[in-house]
Amino acid sequence: RAEADDVNEFKKEFASGRPEGDLADAMAGADVFIGLSVGGIVSEEMVRSMGDDPIIFAMANPDPEIGYEEAKAAREDTVIMATGRSDYPNQVNNVLGFPFIFRGALDVRATEINEAMKVAAAEALAELARQDVPDAVVKAYGDQPLQFGPGYIIPKPLDPRVLFEVAPAVAEAAIESGCARQELNTEEYVERLEARLGKSREMMRVVLNKAKNDPKRLVLAEGDDEKMIRAAYQLIDQGIAEPVLLGDKTEIWSEADRLGLDFEPEIVDPEAENLDPYAERLYELRKRDGTTRREADELVEDGNYLGSVMVEMGDADAMLTGLMHHYPSALRPPLQIIGTADDADYAAGVYMLTFKNRVVFVADATVNQAPDEDILEEVTRQTAELARRFNIEPRAALLSYSDFGSVDDEGTRKPREAARRLRSDPAVDFPVDGEMQADTAVVEEMLSGTYDFSKLEDPANVLVFPNLEAGNIAYKLLQRLGGAEAIGPMLVGMDKPVHVLQRGDEVKDIVNLAGVAVVDAQDDER
Repeated sequence: RAEADDVNEFKKEFASGRPEGDLADAMAGADVFIGLSVGGIVSEEMVRSMGDDPIIFAMANPDPEIGYEEAKAAREDTVIMATGRSDYPNQVNNVLGFPFIFRGALDVRATEINEAMKVAAAEALAELARQDVPDAVVKAYGDQPLQFGPGYIIPKPLDPRVLFEVAPAVAEAAIESGCARQELNTEEYVERLEARLGKSREMMRVVLNKAKNDPKRLVLAEGDDEKMIRAAYQLIDQGIAEPVLLGDKTEIWSEADRLGLDFEPEIVDPEAENLDPYAERLYELRKRDGTTRREADELVEDGNYLGSVMVEMGDADAMLTGLMHHYPSALRPPLQIIGTADDADYAAGVYMLTFKNRVVFVADATVNQAPDEDILEEVTRQTAELARRFNIEPRAALLSYSDFGSVDDEGTRKPREAARRLRSDPAVDFPVDGEMQADTAVVEEMLSGTYDFSKLEDPANVLVFPNLEAGNIAYKLLQRLGGAEAIGPMLVGMDKPVHVLQRGDEVKDIVNLAGVAVVDAQDDER
């Protein structure tokens, strides 16, 4: 109470002039309880006396004023409950505030941390809680559904997005309130923050920024999958692409509603739309490969075939698929309908592997099982071109288990011949050599010492493997044991942008490949 002797200047703001009474009297009919005191002082009876659907923030540590389960059990209506405990939903933890408030304040050299900056941090957290939660965060918390509502009103402490939302908001508030001694560009600031968390974020930021400059129509062939719907929401929200979901409209709307995603994506329903133009085009493309008109009508109801025909006809600019199919079966329709580019005879799957201080492109990891020298040569050219799209100058090595002829058999001759052709081609404007062992390709001392005659003066960043088995095994070992982050697989050599996801990919993987597909489509227009 305001007239009490022990009310200091900090408590006066919250003191009331109501008649004397205890905590139970104060809570009767109250809508909100905020506790920063001691554990066990609130009873279930007090909770029952509160207004409808009460908000209870019991934040005493280590034991809250009332336990989460007790508060929930006391009411039949909705209780929005938060504590300082990590073993219950809605943990209110200083780790969500202090580090990022300090980060934003320090980066603009603020003279103080004022109320505007603290409010900005709170509002940023509130907005982030309404956004779709990354799969990695969901997995970190036992795969429990995390969707804005009574059980999730504040981001989780392990959510890496908090840095990119709170620190910039605090920095902007400091600038606007006049206590910052240094101005900054918010977009550039976010990019710098992301770069500190790993090379892959830095690389993908370049691609996604390009995509945002001119978003393209992107077919998501498995549009009724939860991850595809969540990815579509992010693509629209971030302005990366204009997604077109293929699938049952009712199911897609129902799933979006269940996920709490408020957006209106374009949907093409194979069961409801007139697909005759697409079926006719599919028939024309495949009639000399054994496809009848009736079979074309049936095939076009498959999302992979429908999406491929839409891209081939120009009704969409790019396509993603593969989340619900094995890679070969997902790749077959695009190869049959869209095919390879005029200057390419083969397609290949490339992974970009990012390490702390190095980026490496690995090919072929998904398509060609036993490539000959022609395929190896073309895959090297395509992968080098892909590296340049990421603003990386390629240095290519064709790998084997021998170094420059130390073993002579059919397996080593193929990469050796491919490397010879590339070295002798005046149109090849990047360093390339082989065949060589993997350590020779990436260790500078070996290149400049024993093999100082090599065309590679620096370690290779484009690694072309002798077969699919080696490439696939290598990228997975580097990812799982070597600490690399893998982006891909990116499909090169296609006539129009198509990328095939891996089964089990996360939403961020879909968004990343969508950005690559949009940039591919932008390049095709030039």
